[in-house]
Amino acid sequence: MKLFRHGEPGKEKPGIEVNDLRYDVSHLVDDYNEEFFTNGGLAKLSDQFSPESAGRLNPGFRFGPPVSRPGKIVCIGLNYSKHAAESGMEPPKEPVVFFKATSSLAGPFDNVIIPKNSKKTDWEVELAVVIGKKASYVSEDEAMDHVAGYTIHNDISEREFQLERGGQWVKGKSCDTFAPMGPYLVTTDDIKDPHDLRLWLKRNDTLLQDGNTSDFIFNIPQVISYLSQFMSLLPGDIISTGTPEGVGLGFKNPDYLKPGDIMELGIDGLGTARQKAVAYTENK
Repeated sequence: MKLFRHGEPGKEKPGIEVNDLRYDVSHLVDDYNEEFFTNGGLAKLSDQFSPESAGRLNPGFRFGPPVSRPGKIVCIGLNYSKHAAESGMEPPKEPVVFFKATSSLAGPFDNVIIPKNSKKTDWEVELAVVIGKKASYVSEDEAMDHVAGYTIHNDISEREFQLERGGQWVKGKSCDTFAPMGPYLVTTDDIKDPHDLRLWLKRNDTLLQDGNTSDFIFNIPQVISYLSQFMSLLPGDIISTGTPEGVGLGFKNPDYLKPGDIMELGIDGLGTARQKAVAYTENK
């Protein structure tokens, strides 16, 4: 299934895409959140959805993040061999783990705000994994049973905040709008092999990232099993699995987002997203 959320920020409703047509399913489920996954929402949608009884959506609506209020966004750093190389770092021996604040979530076509005092706001196309069932101390063999589906995440990063201001990476990862996701949450039955997906990103029509999840240092079962040794992964939680080479930090002469820049990105089977970078302005 291809699930999405539609409507104004904070007022999104659940939807589903079937045969390239989009429908509201708020008559069946309240939202795509922890309660939905915990209580068998995916099976309910699969069993009960009928185009005849659902309201068809007209084009022009806003896509929201495909999951509402995830308990946490856990990210894996330096998880592509080529990206580690361009960053000038040795491949990690264990997954590099950091968090993004859930307040950084945005829709897949929303503007990305370059933060106040930012000099080095960067892009990172990533495959994000949505947890469908609680995972605690799970083995690698069991790990994929805990996955609900996948979505696109642009892990926007302010490199000065992240790397030059001391402390944890989270400071450079959690600014408002720094986690645009979607448009879809695509369930596992529609993705044949998540370890063989092309992912790409263009800035102003120039292709900068063009990788494949086959370049993972730590694959999805390894990541889920590893994380579950340190924390419970709850339904609706999101794991962002790292980015391929081609980020602004990795250029010989590093280059970063400027107001007006357009980012387009996509992953095989998950659709495409588009964000415009805009300068921060004070709220009046």
